[in-house]
Amino acid sequence: MDVQHLSDEEFAQRGNAIFEERVRPNVDVDAEAHKFVAIDVETGKYEIDESDVEASDRLVEREPEAEGRIWLRRVGSPHAYRFGTRFHSTDPAAQ
Repeated sequence: MDVQHLSDEEFAQRGNAIFEERVRPNVDVDAEAHKFVAIDVETGKYEIDESDVEASDRLVEREPEAEGRIWLRRVGSPHAYRFGTRFHSTDPAAQ
């Protein structure tokens, strides 16, 4: 599969599908939810680490051709990071 022609959405879908098929069955999601998973969306090979950089670097070291086709996410979330703000009510009754 030539992943270079995938849209951003297709790339993310492929990365998350590989996670569900190959990674999730081999990890304790509850215990490792905070860790990062770097997934080569073309081959399905992956690395897991506390650090996003370490996981990605280790995958590229093992599979140099993975450079440019890595999907990064957390074990316990389909996203690596959350951007934006979270609004909290200042009303004590709402908490």
